[in-house]
Amino acid sequence: MSQSDPKRWRRDFPQLSVRVHGQPLVYLDNAATTLKPRPVIDALNRFYKTGNANVHRGSHALSAQATLAFEQARERLARWLGIDDSRCLIWTRGTTEAINLVAYSWGQHNLRAGDRILLMQSSHHANIVPWQRLAEITGALIEVIPLQADGDIDLDAYRQLLSRQPALVALSHVSNALGTIYPVATLCQEARDAGATVLVDGAQAVPHFDVDISSLACDFYAFSGHKLFGPTGIGALWGRRELLDAMPPWQAGGEMIERVSFDGTTYAGLPFKFEAGTPHIAGAIGLAAAIEYLSTQDRVAMETHEQSLLTHALESCAQVPGFKAIASGHQRVSLVSFELAGHHQQDVAHWLDRHGIAVRAGHHCAMPLMQALGLPGTLRASFACYNSLDEAERLARVLDALVQSQKNTVPVAELEQSDYQNALKSVYSATDWTSRYQALMRLGQACEALPPAVKQDRFLLQGCESRVWLITELDANGRLHCQADADARILRALLALLIEQVNGLTPAELLATDLNTTLSQLDIQRHLSPSRGNGLLAIIRALQAFACNPEQ
Repeated sequence: MSQSDPKRWRRDFPQLSVRVHGQPLVYLDNAATTLKPRPVIDALNRFYKTGNANVHRGSHALSAQATLAFEQARERLARWLGIDDSRCLIWTRGTTEAINLVAYSWGQHNLRAGDRILLMQSSHHANIVPWQRLAEITGALIEVIPLQADGDIDLDAYRQLLSRQPALVALSHVSNALGTIYPVATLCQEARDAGATVLVDGAQAVPHFDVDISSLACDFYAFSGHKLFGPTGIGALWGRRELLDAMPPWQAGGEMIERVSFDGTTYAGLPFKFEAGTPHIAGAIGLAAAIEYLSTQDRVAMETHEQSLLTHALESCAQVPGFKAIASGHQRVSLVSFELAGHHQQDVAHWLDRHGIAVRAGHHCAMPLMQALGLPGTLRASFACYNSLDEAERLARVLDALVQSQKNTVPVAELEQSDYQNALKSVYSATDWTSRYQALMRLGQACEALPPAVKQDRFLLQGCESRVWLITELDANGRLHCQADADARILRALLALLIEQVNGLTPAELLATDLNTTLSQLDIQRHLSPSRGNGLLAIIRALQAFACNPEQ
């Protein structure tokens, strides 16, 4: 088979052979992290089995061998990105650390009070929060580049903001929440022409198409290895030589020095002055293996296949009642962000997971974007070269099955207390996962919602994957009379099961009750994602804290 055969690509990724909840895995969470091909896995195994040693300054053969492989990885990555000087490529833990490096090293020494920082409305939190902290330190001002209704950047607004001569423009090459590909070559050039320094978050770009940094008029470019079929905990920052030379180290320790005495320290040159401590040696070698793998493939064919997956998924899912794709501009990578009318995104993601389909649900670390869209979050299905047309169709079929399973649900207005009790009983009597899920969904619907006036921020609990409100109080007899609500229907149902167990207890009786064991007896764990489980644990801790100090 050719190097452009999707079936061959699929065979290169062994994790696709696993089963999840007894179902074949359909992995559609590639924007969060990609699966790893065999050459990457083999490279990591080989290093730890036969070549493990620390790099630089070693006086033995293994150290020399590891150092050579480590620095060759840097050079390999630099060539792949069109970078002439590999010393301008700094190893980091990923995009987030790379942006923080620029913010704290370049930013603190170049920005002043009143300087303007332009951020995109659709940016990942990693390209927002470091600049907010920098603005707090320096007194710089943050301004936001808005999007148009179709998801594309508002170029007129961008140019108007550039006319105010910002000091820094921080861009996204591709939106992680929408999949939109932005015209960064044009955006960078216009920003540079306006006198700004420009950083580009390329985390979602490099996995989908070749990027030649030399063709972009940016000053910094950051990306992560784990989204690029490489290991986690490794990424890189490219910066212009003149900027990097002038920037001070942002972390101090070993490896980043030339000489240390108690009278002072002389720092190493590029790239080492930004790489304090023992680096992620295996990660760099594994990322080089990922780049080598991609270099042997037809990347144009990969991109074409990914676009066909996106088109097929959109066409198939459009037949599902209530499916709505979020506007993502005129050019996008193989990612669809969507809603399913009448269903909270966490409930849908849970249903898909139980059918072996991995998607992402929530705000996707893009809360300002979700606020601008007026959404609490979305579902995100993101495709890679190893996904298949059949998997795109399966996503649509399972979404449709969810819609059909809820057709017989009684409208909330017609539910009575007896419906709640019947729904509660049906959860305990369910004999299989599907019937239990449906019973939980019915229970979640039958639970009386808290009045909007009561859903105040002071009752919101932290640590839950959807919004959860918990009101803890005692009745006239000194017994717990708690109320709870949640956006997600399943979580509302699980809350009801928990509240059913604690209401009526005295604070002392609650503290003597092992609620974790109670949850185990209720067989709730199988319905919990890690974050949902953490949410219930947060609720248990809040109940216990109230029982310890009920008068507060």
